Amino acid sequence: MIAKRGTEEESGQVSDAVKGNWVDRFAPQCSQPYLRLSRADRPIGTWLLLLPCWWGLTLGILSDGRPVVGDLWIFFGCGLGAILMRGAGCTWNDITDRDIDGAVERTRSRPIPSGQVSLGQAIIWMVIQVLLASLILFSFHKVAIYLGILSLLPVAIYPFAKRFTWWPQVFLGIAFNWGILLAFAAHTGTVTIANGIMYVGAIFWTLFYDTIYAHQDKEDDALIGVKSTARLFGEKTVLWFWLFIILWGTLTIFALWLSTEGNSFVIAILGVCAFELHLIWQIVRFDTNNQNGLLRLFRSNRDAGLIMVVFLGIAAVL
Repeated sequence: MIAKRGTEEESGQVSDAVKGNWVDRFAPQCSQPYLRLSRADRPIGTWLLLLPCWWGLTLGILSDGRPVVGDLWIFFGCGLGAILMRGAGCTWNDITDRDIDGAVERTRSRPIPSGQVSLGQAIIWMVIQVLLASLILFSFHKVAIYLGILSLLPVAIYPFAKRFTWWPQVFLGIAFNWGILLAFAAHTGTVTIANGIMYVGAIFWTLFYDTIYAHQDKEDDALIGVKSTARLFGEKTVLWFWLFIILWGTLTIFALWLSTEGNSFVIAILGVCAFELHLIWQIVRFDTNNQNGLLRLFRSNRDAGLIMVVFLGIAAVL
């Protein structure tokens, strides 16, 4: 284990990155520290930021019953924007957490605490990513543009949340699910009650998956005084998981009931059921003593989110 860790540190690899990822294998060496700073070697976060955007887009189509050609650009634009804004958000997170990351075993290999990137270089890289993302944002409806600008507030606050609340995952959920509001507005030009209900429901999904993630670090977090729902829930975590999936399902079904009817509603509800079954499978497999298992469960939420995209997409084109 010591030899392996030494090899990773010498190559610059981050300890919790996907093994054999494209950054470590194919990216030019000069770009690798910056791509690692953006978590390009750990794509699950990009998926978790993007999937709510696609939920919001399909909900918008279900609401007015008319997909248009411009939705293709919203679909792909959200993908590019998620890559850039997730990268910028992670860079900001690593800037603010550089001292904490250096004290935690799993994160001390990240680019800033390991010395691969300086603080000044990280700030410049963050600004570049935000500027590129803004070019995509400004191609959307003006309501979506306003929402995109407003999203910078929860993104800026999130890294500090674990210093003042036991519920930092709520702030992550506010930021990561913002795409439900933004993509819906990009299609419809407005925000509705149903859209807002789906957004609130998705925050409970974030509480679910990020609590799984936080259980990896709870011992180090306790030593350095960092708060999280994993530490707060402790042995009652599974009970909280059940509450979260019930709240997510209830709110999502309500949002769909307000937005569509007939066969489209039935198909969308089947998607909710399939999604819930995936989360129940995660609960069954949840084991706080299995670090690799926790990471696998966390990453599996990409598949859960894609299940909803598929069913909502089918419902939207009927």
